[in-house]
Amino acid sequence: MTKPKKKARTDMRIYMQIFNLKFDQHLSNRQIALTLNVGRSTVNDLIVRFGQLNLTWPLPENVSSDELDKALMPGRNYQTCRVLPDWLVVDIGLTHKGVTKQLLWQEYQAEHGINALGYTQFCNHYRVWKGQRRRSMRQTHKAGEKLFIDFCGPTIPIVNPTTGEIRQSAIFVACMGASNYTYIEACEGQDLESWLLANRRCLEFLGGVPGLMIPDNLKSAVNKAARYEPLINDSYQAFAQHYGCPIMPARPYKPQDKGKVEAAVLVVERWVLARLRHHTFHTLASLNQAIKVLMNDLNQRPMKGYNGLCRAELFAQVDSSALSKLPQFPYEYTQFKFAKVAKDYHVSFGDHWYSIPHALVGERVEVIASQRLIRIRYKGNIIAQHVRSNNRYQHTTEPAHMPVAHAAYKEATPERIRRWARRIGPNAEHVVHAIEQSKAHVEQAQRSCQGILSLQKRYGEHRLERACGIALSQGCYTVMFIKTILKNGRDNVIDFTPNQSIPARHDNVRGANYYA
Repeated sequence: MTKPKKKARTDMRIYMQIFNLKFDQHLSNRQIALTLNVGRSTVNDLIVRFGQLNLTWPLPENVSSDELDKALMPGRNYQTCRVLPDWLVVDIGLTHKGVTKQLLWQEYQAEHGINALGYTQFCNHYRVWKGQRRRSMRQTHKAGEKLFIDFCGPTIPIVNPTTGEIRQSAIFVACMGASNYTYIEACEGQDLESWLLANRRCLEFLGGVPGLMIPDNLKSAVNKAARYEPLINDSYQAFAQHYGCPIMPARPYKPQDKGKVEAAVLVVERWVLARLRHHTFHTLASLNQAIKVLMNDLNQRPMKGYNGLCRAELFAQVDSSALSKLPQFPYEYTQFKFAKVAKDYHVSFGDHWYSIPHALVGERVEVIASQRLIRIRYKGNIIAQHVRSNNRYQHTTEPAHMPVAHAAYKEATPERIRRWARRIGPNAEHVVHAIEQSKAHVEQAQRSCQGILSLQKRYGEHRLERACGIALSQGCYTVMFIKTILKNGRDNVIDFTPNQSIPARHDNVRGANYYA
């Protein structure tokens, strides 16, 4: 036996249209059925039931639609009093990862039993509720997933009280996708450093790291905008690696990609900037203090469409627990620059020069500059590291980076040369002293002393000491003279001591008559 098909319920609006066409327009049942696209049997049945109720048309004011519905179909229980869920709770629940409408419906049905909607009706009612809240296409934002970032168009002036100089401060705005929790900060400008440090303070304000950061295609974030693969600058990429958070800039000319922050910017302009337009600020700190008060008020203000929940409450319920932990140390502002190694094996950064190994002269290297350190990278490897210097137009040189000859010359300070001579002996020390007294410039003396003392490597300290004794006795302290003594072995012939003079008569002394 075939189960009879369940008769679908006709909407009450159709009932009223049938009665209107029948009693006001005086159409036949067949014409009414064709006009309203309903079955003729349905029209006949309703007209008969209406006549049995002894009602008049138009309906008396004391007869409601629900009462007419029950009177026309007394044998059917349509269960019109369903317990509807709190659609805002459903909407918030769907922002959590892994939560589906099927799961929420099962929980709702377990709570209300036969008074609960079926799954299809549950989805339909939710879709209608969602559509009533926002007519445009709405993006779905999971808990803790997205942080939208941008600068406001308007700026706030900061006036120097002494000079009257005015500089415009940029307004940084960030907004969480799921909760609309908003962060606002005034910056010196829209430069790279201001942008990155504002991003850092924003994450510290949130107390965690979102799953994705979505900035606009401003120059401080993106080197080359593109729809599919935008090129993020090195500094911002280093920021993302530090916090373990990917960055996906919005598509060019697609404001819907960052609708959250666009709306947040509009709110900030009306809620914050408009309230500060008559105030005068002399420092960036005082401006940010005023912004902080208004920002807290904004996040505590109840939102329409969220049953009176404010941004802070929604953030605590939805986003806060879904954020990743902040790293142990905050991000340190870092700049990246490519440079060619000069002939003096130095590269320039910030009007200061830093050394690298001399073998890389002429090569192209990458300079990584933090607030404390300068690191230089070549083919992916760090080849040099220096403490960052603020002394303009000066050099920071590591002796290990220099050629051997350059290092020796660099290290030959007067005191170092004196210590070197002292280790050799008193004669060498006296020679160095005599040379320093005879030269007009200290570098001239250093060069001569280096030339003499370096003879130690070939002839040894003992012979050099004896040769210096001969030089002292002769009053000649040139490099060539002492080198000739050592080369000819004269230091081994006669034992000269300091201040010893050559004898007036000697077999090896020819005298003036020899040349007569």
